[in-house]
Amino acid sequence: MRDLLTEGARIGDIRDDIAPGELAICCLHALAAASSLPSKAAVRRLVAVTLAGLRPLRASRR
Repeated sequence: MRDLLTEGARIGDIRDDIAPGELAICCLHALAAASSLPSKAAVRRLVAVTLAGLRPLRASRR
């Protein structure tokens, strides 16, 4: 996963303000929470929030 995040950051599809290894750990821990969620809808929301956190920051927010 770290390598995929590294490549995504290199081409600008993934945020680059967090080291890829650290970002991978954060994502994996966040998604591990899916097993304790009460519904498929809640899991989908968790995945959506996790994916949103991977997006690059806008230049105006840096």
